[in-house]
Amino acid sequence: MEVSRIRALRGPNLWSRNTAIEAIVTCHDAECAIDEHLPEFEARLRARFPQIGRLRPDGQQEALSIAHVLQAAALALQAHAGCPVAFGRTAATIEPGVFQVVVEYSEEAVGRLAVTLAAQVLDAALADTPFGLADALARLRELDEDLRLGPSTGSIVNAALARNIPFRRLTHGSMVQFGWGSRQRRIQAAETDATSAIAESIAQDKDLTKMLLDAAGVPVPLGNSVSDAQAAWDTARALGGPVVVKPRDGSQGRGVAVNVETREQVMAAYQAAAEISSEVIVERYIPGHDFRLLVVGSSLVAAARRDPPQVAGDGLHTIRELVEQVNADPLRGDGHATSLTKIRFDDIAVATLKKQGYDADSVPPVGALVALRHNANLSTGGSATDVTDEVHPEMAARAVTAARMVGLDICGVDVVAETVHLPLEDQHGGVVEVNAAPGLRMHLSPSFGKGRAVGEAIVSSMYADGDDGRIPVVAVAGTNGKTTTVRLVAHLLASAGKRVGMTNSDGVYIGAQCIDTGDCSGPRSARRVLAHPGVDAAVFETARGGVLREGLAFDRCDVAIVTNLGMGDHLGLGYISTVEDLAVVKRVIVQYVHAGGTAVLNATDPIVADMASACPGAVAFFSGDPAHPLIGTHRAQGHRVVYRDGEAIVAVQGDTAVSIALADIPLTHGGAVAFQVDNAMAAIAAAWSLGIDWPTIRQGLASFINDAQTVPGRFNMFDYRGATVIADYGHNPDAILALVRAVEALPAQRRSVVISGAGDRRDEDLRRQTEILGDAFDDVLLYEDQCQRGRADGEVLALLRQGLASARRACHIEEIRGEFLAIDTALARLSPGDLCLVLVDQVEEALAHLKQRIATP
Repeated sequence: MEVSRIRALRGPNLWSRNTAIEAIVTCHDAECAIDEHLPEFEARLRARFPQIGRLRPDGQQEALSIAHVLQAAALALQAHAGCPVAFGRTAATIEPGVFQVVVEYSEEAVGRLAVTLAAQVLDAALADTPFGLADALARLRELDEDLRLGPSTGSIVNAALARNIPFRRLTHGSMVQFGWGSRQRRIQAAETDATSAIAESIAQDKDLTKMLLDAAGVPVPLGNSVSDAQAAWDTARALGGPVVVKPRDGSQGRGVAVNVETREQVMAAYQAAAEISSEVIVERYIPGHDFRLLVVGSSLVAAARRDPPQVAGDGLHTIRELVEQVNADPLRGDGHATSLTKIRFDDIAVATLKKQGYDADSVPPVGALVALRHNANLSTGGSATDVTDEVHPEMAARAVTAARMVGLDICGVDVVAETVHLPLEDQHGGVVEVNAAPGLRMHLSPSFGKGRAVGEAIVSSMYADGDDGRIPVVAVAGTNGKTTTVRLVAHLLASAGKRVGMTNSDGVYIGAQCIDTGDCSGPRSARRVLAHPGVDAAVFETARGGVLREGLAFDRCDVAIVTNLGMGDHLGLGYISTVEDLAVVKRVIVQYVHAGGTAVLNATDPIVADMASACPGAVAFFSGDPAHPLIGTHRAQGHRVVYRDGEAIVAVQGDTAVSIALADIPLTHGGAVAFQVDNAMAAIAAAWSLGIDWPTIRQGLASFINDAQTVPGRFNMFDYRGATVIADYGHNPDAILALVRAVEALPAQRRSVVISGAGDRRDEDLRRQTEILGDAFDDVLLYEDQCQRGRADGEVLALLRQGLASARRACHIEEIRGEFLAIDTALARLSPGDLCLVLVDQVEEALAHLKQRIATP
């Protein structure tokens, strides 16, 4: 067995909407039917991995291959490591013994490792050698814990998903983007993009925080900031009683000493705090319990009593052993990934024990509670009890005031009081600290009491009810016409006042600015647009390669357009060998139209029209034939249709009909270029589906000029000394056929064509291109591409000549070395009234060369 070409499908894809690892698995003959040829394999495998479960899916009739088992093992390894995965698929390719194996993942690196470990356990079963299952599961668990979102961030993300708000992790840590484009918001743990840096700085300065809260009438303990140990002791004596010593800038309870009285204790506490902050606060100790009040926006959303880490004596075990027993609880971990944190047994714990008359080896009597710290932070092993429903309204109001005075939109207010049932003033309690980026674990999964929906509260503070943070997304797929359709739809949206982000095979555009060049029709470019804060709507050319390689960049779209399907669209690559295979890939965008969206489909293309059944939303058909049966049926059912009727494009739904003259759509050259009419109809249907009004659609169609600047390489027409020159990037038989039909509709005394061929096309596709051209042109100039894409020199030209030999009419054929020289040769032979079609390879360079020649003939 050989596992190769491992890919991560990071969005909805050919197989499902789940993120997944896809691998190509090549099996030997015996491995293709292990039931028959390897009868001992399953027993060996189960001996090494007893939890693997069923190897054969329900209803599977074909022979069980080792590729199927690899899928089952990779899923089971992740599941038993605690990952929430369930989807897997194994499909045979057209190559004997070669399979595509797809396995869902929740964290990409964990999924990749699971596939690798699955292959190892299968190899061990085949070779009858040992396999360390415990070690494999431990590696997966450790990696998953390192990568997955922590409980605080995870609760916010889950709340967003429940409201159908899309999210994307921006880092391997806790920074997350919600929504798209201009509707996006960002968080990092329990901070949002509205969390002020000044407010966070104030919260870190405990002395300044106390001053501001005191000014607002919020009770705070008396105290001072000091910078040496003697000043700390002098302040403690002046306060006259037990004190709290803590760093002025600190977090998570580090360096905090509570209820210290003697000079020795104060001096030691100062030294511990000074290691964290150059200035140390000494303040009056308030007896009572430690409460955390969580404020989001202007509301108290959760409250918890925090108890310090402690163990109960049993008369048998030492304190160190009792701590080890508590830390063995699976709910306790080393970081923030679990609901509780392990108790730290450090110098602070030893000092706290000493104050109680114990040391690490003491054996406390039965029932004695031994504290390991005086502060109750969960990060040092404390526990929490939910008290949200018990908080007195006046205490809640003081917490909200504290958060607003500091300026935090999400705030953890630490209160010390005997109870939450009374106002702070009635029990001499006080606010001892205000925290930015507060931990949410104690509210999500308290040690006692019910969890609170704090993630939902945070999401509600960022997005109003009913707001899902999305911008309109249009996805365009097909064999030909994609780029022109994308540009026209983007233009119509811009005419409606939207700031549009667009990707196509020419580049990435934000409004009129091109921010990247080259073929940008894949998901990475689309993600760049969705992350841009200046985008109100997005239009994406969605190429088959990107769908196969990574899946979609979005979980759903508002409009999916499929222009057409034809031969030559990279068939033979990626196990896509037929138009039917290609349709499955192109159909992905239709499958992920949301329920209120629309699929815009070419009714004239039966394979495209059949995609309607896969659309969860509405369907709008377009056609150049007004009498097409599907147009009539769809219209009669009250659905939207767009069709050509003579010299106009007509859009109809029910009793409403809108007609736009082709003469008012420059793209179509008055209707002479049929494939541009198709592109216009698709764009009109998309704009209509997005709710753009008809006056705006008309104005947008009229102002869209199909020149080399607006749509480079897409039927760009030039006048050269009275002759017509057309530059186009057509590069497959269907595109060539559409171009020939358009050229034949234009008057010309003599027609010539300049053409090469892409080396990554099939032999039959290259031959078919020139066979079509040979029937329509008087002169054919062949040139060799700058990049042959894996072909030997002269190989492409030989195939093109073979196609010309099969043409029905004789034409003059000439071979030219180099694209620009071929263009110059064709231009030099033109007379007024002639027409020359130039099929460009290097689009930008060739168009620039043409413009220069036309400017200076």
